[in-house]
Amino acid sequence: MNELTRIQRDLLYVIAGRDEPTVLTIKRTLEGYYDADVDHGRLYPNLDALSESGLVEKVEHGSRTPHYTLTDRGHREIEARHDWESQYVDFSEG
Repeated sequence: MNELTRIQRDLLYVIAGRDEPTVLTIKRTLEGYYDADVDHGRLYPNLDALSESGLVEKVEHGSRTPHYTLTDRGHREIEARHDWESQYVDFSEG
């Protein structure tokens, strides 16, 4: 996961945390987190890159809006990142 950009890493987390999110759901979630607009020209190429790298799958259902899911590799990457972060941050303390 260390080769991913910040937005790509954030996209993985958003997709993992939502039930079959559409681009609009992903966009709104990121905009809430960044407190700034996220344009489609930035969003789509990064989703495509994640898909091409085998971390995310774009699922299309005929005329319905496509949604995104993590692949098994995407889940493993998030788990590995969490394990790495846990070495430095104690998430149980609040």
